[in-house]
Amino acid sequence: MEFPILFLGALPEDTPALYSLMNYADIKGGTWYPAGGIYSVVQGMYVLAKELGVEFHFSEDVKEIVIEKGIAKGLLTDKNIYEADVIISGADYHFTETKLLPPVYQSYSFSYWNKRVMAPSCLLYYVGLNKKLGNLPHHSLFFDASFDQHGKEIYNIPKWPSDPLFYVSIPSVTDVNVAPAGCENIVFLIPVASSLEGDTEELREKYFQMIVKRMEKYTGQSISDAIIFKKNYSVSNFVNDYNSFRGNAYGLANTLRQTAIFRPSCRSKKVKNLFYTGQLTVPGPGVPPCIISGEVVAKQVIKVFG
Repeated sequence: MEFPILFLGALPEDTPALYSLMNYADIKGGTWYPAGGIYSVVQGMYVLAKELGVEFHFSEDVKEIVIEKGIAKGLLTDKNIYEADVIISGADYHFTETKLLPPVYQSYSFSYWNKRVMAPSCLLYYVGLNKKLGNLPHHSLFFDASFDQHGKEIYNIPKWPSDPLFYVSIPSVTDVNVAPAGCENIVFLIPVASSLEGDTEELREKYFQMIVKRMEKYTGQSISDAIIFKKNYSVSNFVNDYNSFRGNAYGLANTLRQTAIFRPSCRSKKVKNLFYTGQLTVPGPGVPPCIISGEVVAKQVIKVFG
């Protein structure tokens, strides 16, 4: 029951008791899976937004938020200049503040960000098998190693784990549309500390072989000889693809001093019409909280600007 708490950004004994509600919701409410995978939620929101008249501009890197006298006037990208009445950033909060705004308009100082405690990053493997596995559920947690040791290697003495716990998702057990007939779709996840260096292909392969052998041992089924697709993703990818602060995957740690009003504000303190959503602001990390942060900001924008 301690494993879900690990992703909140602290060892279970250092996490506010409020977050035990996660386990209650998981056990009583169940774990829900959207047909077609999590991207079907994204696609559904995109289609609805298009129906409501929203215009999307993809594959453009934002270079600057243009500010005049404390008011955001628009966005400068690598392709266009856009005028704006209100700007909402769903990008990494730290990136938006430190890379897109002049220092005078940044709400939080370098020392503030330097003192933030981060939730974990993770080492992910996306794997396709040319066969089906038997008697395995959609979700599995492998606790065949020391929880205390792995937890310390995330938070107390940040390092690549010596003998990691890991999570396995096999969505093709639930959804036949996410893998070809007779095949299996698997995701392996190892939580690791953020800001880790040495994120090499050799290191990733070492951990993959480690956890696959353990899974084969406990399930009594071969996996390595059935792999027809494999992709990995970890700390450096989060930085390069998402400008993720310190390569984190789960935002700020949910310690008492980084909960609720102690998190970075949804509204800029220096720019009147600049707002923020996402896992580094309120209410916190995870897909549902990030969606809720967008709802919170939308209500704030309507309240302030009509």
